[in-house]
Amino acid sequence: PVLAQAPATPPATRPAGKPAAAPQPLMEARALDLLRASSARLAASKSMAFTATVGYEYPRRLGPPLLSTVRFEVLMQRPNRLRVLIPGDGPASQFFFDGRTIMAFAPERNLVAIEPAPPTIDAALQTAFQRSSLYFPFTDLLMSDPYRALTDGVFHAFRIGPSAVIGGVPTEMVAIANKDVFLQIWIGVNDKLPRRIRAVYAADRLRLRHQMDLSDWTLDPPIPAGAFDSPQARAARRMPF
Repeated sequence: PVLAQAPATPPATRPAGKPAAAPQPLMEARALDLLRASSARLAASKSMAFTATVGYEYPRRLGPPLLSTVRFEVLMQRPNRLRVLIPGDGPASQFFFDGRTIMAFAPERNLVAIEPAPPTIDAALQTAFQRSSLYFPFTDLLMSDPYRALTDGVFHAFRIGPSAVIGGVPTEMVAIANKDVFLQIWIGVNDKLPRRIRAVYAADRLRLRHQMDLSDWTLDPPIPAGAFDSPQARAARRMPF
């Protein structure tokens, strides 16, 4: 098969004993402007709903990594309401924050963890991470200041170019990097909403890829009563958070 053939020209190699030179910091104003515009659109929304479909590569003894996919259905209302439903793959789970408590619910096992929470989404998500390492890959997009969250510690930021195949809308691609992660982000040209984020972590020697597609965006949707609570979860058997 064509894909199994070796490349015609071997990759270039460095002379022995000469480490690769560290790239010079690159900060393009156009890339930062795109991130700033997208962040401002998110921060200005009093509420939002979207779907995040995330693919994680995992190493295997066979050699090539395997891909695991998780879907998150997100509903948020500023400053202190958040619901994340995770239908699978794998066991379903649910997360609720109502301004007073955070709940992590496993419906199939009828188990729930409930913890008092500070009164903002930013602080509640930090509490969830500190108490149980619970973290969502779209957390930066929910912050009160997404631009600050995305660009904290960034020393590379550059525009890659346009794309018309992600999410069915025209997008601009930008890349940013800090000491921990390299991100490639697709941002809608017209609506300024992020459509795809791809990450490679600096500490990962295998350079496994993590990709999040963002779809079904609705900004400032009507919020039904009781959307950020679950009587079923509160009635479940308790477990430590």
